[in-house]
Amino acid sequence: MNEPASASIFDQPAGRAARLFAITPRAAILIAVALLGAAFMLAVQNDRLVRAEKLRQAAVQAQILAESVAAPLAFDDKPATREYLAALRSNPEVKAAGVYNEKGAFVAGFSTAEVSLPAAIHVTLPSISGRDVIVTEQVAQGGTALGSVYLRTSLESWPRRALRYVGIALVVLMASLLIAVLGSSYASLREAHAKLQAEIRTREQAEEALRQSQKMEAMGQLTGGVAHDFNNLLMVASSGLDLMERTSDPAKIERLKNGIRQAVDRGAKLTQQLLTFARRSPMHPEIIDIGQRIYGMDALLDRSLGEHIVVDLRLPSGLWPIEVDPSQFEVALLNITLNARDAMPQGGTIVIDAENVASAGNEPDQVRISVSDSGTGIPADMIAQVFEPFFTTKGVGQGTGLGLSQVYGFARASGGEVRIESEPGRGTTVSLVIPRSQKLPAIPERAAATTPAAVKQQCILLVEDDDHVAEMITEMLVALGYESERAVSADAAMVRLEQSISFDLVLSDMVMPGKRNGMDLVREINARWPKVPTLLMTGYSAAAASASNDNIRLLLKPFAIEDLSAQLEAASAEKQPG
Repeated sequence: MNEPASASIFDQPAGRAARLFAITPRAAILIAVALLGAAFMLAVQNDRLVRAEKLRQAAVQAQILAESVAAPLAFDDKPATREYLAALRSNPEVKAAGVYNEKGAFVAGFSTAEVSLPAAIHVTLPSISGRDVIVTEQVAQGGTALGSVYLRTSLESWPRRALRYVGIALVVLMASLLIAVLGSSYASLREAHAKLQAEIRTREQAEEALRQSQKMEAMGQLTGGVAHDFNNLLMVASSGLDLMERTSDPAKIERLKNGIRQAVDRGAKLTQQLLTFARRSPMHPEIIDIGQRIYGMDALLDRSLGEHIVVDLRLPSGLWPIEVDPSQFEVALLNITLNARDAMPQGGTIVIDAENVASAGNEPDQVRISVSDSGTGIPADMIAQVFEPFFTTKGVGQGTGLGLSQVYGFARASGGEVRIESEPGRGTTVSLVIPRSQKLPAIPERAAATTPAAVKQQCILLVEDDDHVAEMITEMLVALGYESERAVSADAAMVRLEQSISFDLVLSDMVMPGKRNGMDLVREINARWPKVPTLLMTGYSAAAASASNDNIRLLLKPFAIEDLSAQLEAASAEKQPG
């Protein structure tokens, strides 16, 4: 499914660009006023610059004229003076030019019809009169004043000045048009944005309804499959107990007990499968020998797959060790074989083989464990979906759709991958590919068998809030030769311990009502009575993960009496001196 289009248009690159250029009408007016003000200021500043430049140019021309006529004035050479003045007539900006003697009397000059030369002048600062620039300059030679010159030029012609202002006006006009276009586009963009927002809300509602429908469908598939599997297990256990009450044949009783035990084991495996899918099951990786581990599963596979399925183990010697959670490895392999069994309703052979895969390039060495069947196979268009949670080709209520998703989660958590090859009508091969471990598997030590008579009479404080569970665990402790006393909560256990530290071990559930839970109880006992051994038990995965992170010894429910005995002895041994 695509991601819901819950983001605004402005969250997209095109939307961000539109937001940058989107201008409200009020902003457009303000920008237009600002542009007009800027144009006016530009015109004023331009006029100042033009005036200053014209004054400078006229002053330079006057200086040049004064230097040119210095010699003619010194020798009273009026023809030469008029020649220098005549050179200025070709400049249309010069309206009048004159030369005056040392007394300020007129010597020679010219003027246009619109202005006239003064009869006499004194040297003054340059000035502007209307649209004309008037400059006077002293004529001197060797420090002796010989006279003065008069120069009158136009400030700027009207065509040039009009052209300059027309250019500014055009810039303002274009800017105003651009603002108007942007303002209009903003209105259109705002309307389009409103429509898009409405479409987004409609789409979100439709997608939410679709997701809810998919959730309900998935939950229906899950609950139907779990109910189907657990009903089968409860049927085995219930009918087995009924039949045990009606027979005294030891062989038949033993077969019924084995059937009940198998049902309980399958229920535990199903719970573990659900927890693994929910990613609530803590991982406890160990270095394992693959061949030894799979050969040790033969009885479980025989009971789980039925008599019409033959398991062919092809496990060569010298397989490299891998580092995985042993119990989850077994659950993953069992899930693959159960799917292979379901693909062969008339029976057949399941081949389990393994091989070492040497590294290629930068890839690490790997071990591949493959499970092959000769069943119905999987269509090509479904292979990509088989590892999705809740996906199953079985009928409603005949599977949870979590088996292969658990396999996928286990492989990824172990640093490997799972591969599948299938051809309709010819069977399927599912392969677990796990990285090789450079460590060697630990060699298990053979512990001396203990019997209840050989166990020292020890007293255990059992902390359990469920009456039925407490009763069964108490019977287990009695069978193992322990005495026990029960507390219904961690708070009650603390009260009992404060009264007397007469217990050799505290066995506590984790999730209980009250101010304290099992974790709090163990931590407080370790802080106040560090020599008292403790052992936690739980069937709740999140609590198990918390205990594992704190390195607290833990027993997972449901457990067998042998597991209880081993954990009690291990917990007691940890607190023994030496």
